Amino acid sequence: MDPEENTFYRIMNKVFYLWDAPIEYFREKVVVPNQKKYPWYHQKFRRVPTIDECYELDVVCITEAQYQFERDKMVDSEILSILRQRYEDCGWYYGEDKDKFCTDYYNAYKDASGAWFTKYGDIGVNQSVIDAYMKQKHRMVWERRHGPVGSGMTNKKYAI
Repeated sequence: MDPEENTFYRIMNKVFYLWDAPIEYFREKVVVPNQKKYPWYHQKFRRVPTIDECYELDVVCITEAQYQFERDKMVDSEILSILRQRYEDCGWYYGEDKDKFCTDYYNAYKDASGAWFTKYGDIGVNQSVIDAYMKQKHRMVWERRHGPVGSGMTNKKYAI
């Protein structure tokens, strides 16, 4: 390097320092200490009343419950997608030994997909929070009469 480039480099370094130093100082001394630390990675919305807490003609409450239902579905779907991807990555890594090493991932994915289907499955294309609430209500009535779904009808009194 010739001396002229070295001088130019030092001058530009000083100019950058004069420009950057106050910004860095402000960030380190004011912004970072006053930031709240959140342990989650997605935006956390405040919870609104669920559909069973809304009055029948309260359109604003029903709309907020619908938006919350859609956000919850997106989060649950993303969690399910991540679990599926972890199981598939494990299967690719271990190949034929995936049955031996990936059972924890498979069981977690299977449980999560069952819970997802219990909440969102069989509602239809235009899913609404009211349909999901009715599905939950019908499931609770069924379990009260016949026992848990999938266990067989333990109480034959109501069997058809």
